[in-house]
This record gives sequence, structure tokens and C-alpha cells, in this order.
Amino acid sequence: MGVSEPLIQTSLLGEAIENSSVVVLVADEHGRYVAVNQAACVLLGYSREELLALQATDVARSGGAPAGPAELELHSTRSGIAQVMRKDGSSVTFTYVAGATVVAGMPVYVSVGTAR
Repeated sequence: MGVSEPLIQTSLLGEAIENSSVVVLVADEHGRYVAVNQAACVLLGYSREELLALQATDVARSGGAPAGPAELELHSTRSGIAQVMRKDGSSVTFTYVAGATVVAGMPVYVSVGTAR
């Protein structure tokens, strides 16, 4: 069994994303967060449970960040800079690359980025 096995790859990718310093936010077709990594929680000042109760529009305030997958064609990407609001009311500039895709049969919007 090598590292190229699909289950091993999935596990390694999941752990890499969770433990990365890069922010990863996944929203459903309605813009509601369905998955976030630890870096997103730290950057925004929310617990994972709190972030999963929010919509992308609760966090992204400006900069043209799309609110959800409906604004992107499937498998297309978009990049930009947005102001995102932290739990404490402060804002931070967020540089992102985003794309719409399908995961487990569900259309989702994945945003990956860093604070500036």
C-alpha cells in the first residue's frame, strides 16, 4: 500500500488543510459555512461551532468576494481581496482564491486565503 492510495490521500489532504496556516472556508449553495479549518477560526476569532452557524455574508463585508457558489460557474475560480469582520468587530484584509465545486454530491464554494 503506497501513499497514492485514495483513502490515504484524502486523510493526508484533510489533515494538511486542518493544520495549515492558510485559511480555508467552505460554504454551501446558500452561503452558509459547512466546513472551516483552524486557521479560519483563529483569524476570525470564532470557535468552529460559531463559524458554522454563520453565512459568508456575515463575515465578508467588502472587496467583491462572492457570497456563494451560485456566483461562480462550477469549477471556475476567482481571486481577490476582501475585508472580513472578526468576532470582536475589527476587520482584516483577506486575500483569497475561491471556486465552486461539488463535494459528496453537494455544490460548495471553497475559499482559501491569508490575511494581509
